[in-house]
Amino acid sequence: MQKRVTWVRTLVLSIFMSASPLASGSTLNVIASFPVLEDLVKRIAGDDIQVSVIVPTGADVHSWELTPPNVLAIEKADIMFYNGFGLEPWLRHVVAMSDDSLVLKSVAENADIIPLAITTGQYKGAVDPHMWMDPQGAAAYIEVIAETLAEHYPAKADAFYARAEETYDALKTLDKMIEQRLDGVPNTNRSLFTSEAGLGYFARAYGFEYAAIWGMNNETQGNADAMAKMSERLNATRPPALFYESTVDCIHMDALARETGIALAGPLYVDSLSSQDKPAYNYPAMMRHNTELIHEALGGARPE
Repeated sequence: MQKRVTWVRTLVLSIFMSASPLASGSTLNVIASFPVLEDLVKRIAGDDIQVSVIVPTGADVHSWELTPPNVLAIEKADIMFYNGFGLEPWLRHVVAMSDDSLVLKSVAENADIIPLAITTGQYKGAVDPHMWMDPQGAAAYIEVIAETLAEHYPAKADAFYARAEETYDALKTLDKMIEQRLDGVPNTNRSLFTSEAGLGYFARAYGFEYAAIWGMNNETQGNADAMAKMSERLNATRPPALFYESTVDCIHMDALARETGIALAGPLYVDSLSSQDKPAYNYPAMMRHNTELIHEALGGARPE
């Protein structure tokens, strides 16, 4: 790993030494850290800005390692949006390799949303970075994105803010739809159990009890003590279903499902979107898919 980091830093140093300033009249080149954030940035950027992504769809943002194509993309970028609060441990390498010409902007650390703490695992007590799992958190991200793009590309500021307003309205509609759909889940079934603690903001927004085996995917996953504690809790509460996520091997939740006789449902999409031919191809689709999966697995009321 150390050799890989050293090689990446050497490559980046040579690239940045040969880089030229952004030409007058050129458009901004923007990069996002992971697919969910890329989708939100594109909603504001429209066709005015080229937006790319570091972590590809389906990969785990927590455990990603920078690749040579990532390095080249960072070299070309004027702005990099990242989540922050520890979601991207590899960001330290970006900071080390970049100079003042690259604007690094954390959307979560600048978002107007009340943070939650991680409640389990190695990072217990740290700020939970998964704020986008509440549409109101995503709306707070949009505000940061629009203001940042407008600041650095003032000629298109009106367009950015107009798209932001459209996105706010869409997120309000999405929020209301999720709330109405999940209202059909009986109070006795309103418990969410997952591998990584990525649904805290979702659970707070829609009134669910929530617990996970570990806090963040870049820590030790599913150690014996954590599995035993979760098994004890599941046997005490007997939820209708357990859930696994798209970027995590389902082996731990599958083992708990087999041990307890509780149904296993998934995947939920949290840290990544799906490919275009699957149900979580963008942010609203991801949230609708998760909502429908939770509604069905927890015995939500069906239309008459």
